[in-house]
Amino acid sequence: MGNHVYYGRYLGLLEAARGEFFRHLGFTFQHWQDRQTIFPVVECRLRYRAPARYDDLLAIELYPSLARGVRLNFAYHVLNQQQQLLTEGETCHVCTSLDEKPKRLPRELEALLAPWLPAADSATVPNTG
Repeated sequence: MGNHVYYGRYLGLLEAARGEFFRHLGFTFQHWQDRQTIFPVVECRLRYRAPARYDDLLAIELYPSLARGVRLNFAYHVLNQQQQLLTEGETCHVCTSLDEKPKRLPRELEALLAPWLPAADSATVPNTG
């Protein structure tokens, strides 16, 4: 009702984008789970700037904003086909074993994420080409 995307659907869109980002890095969520590592969401924030309409073509830009110790955070921009910013978001994750005990991010994953992380003194989004 209302010709706009229901607000709760955005979390599913962000999760799908995160899965695609991990696939782009070369290792799926299943790869990490097979190595006894998962990344549950412990906090999320969304700021709705404008509504997404039913027939909009959406693009989701994301980048890791923090990867340190047991923490892994992602920032998101959801845009429509006119490149209008519709929604900004952030998800905060903790790295755990399958029994949900916190553990340090795998070094291999830290290395894969390093080029995507913003510089310590900069809040700019990396150029993803």
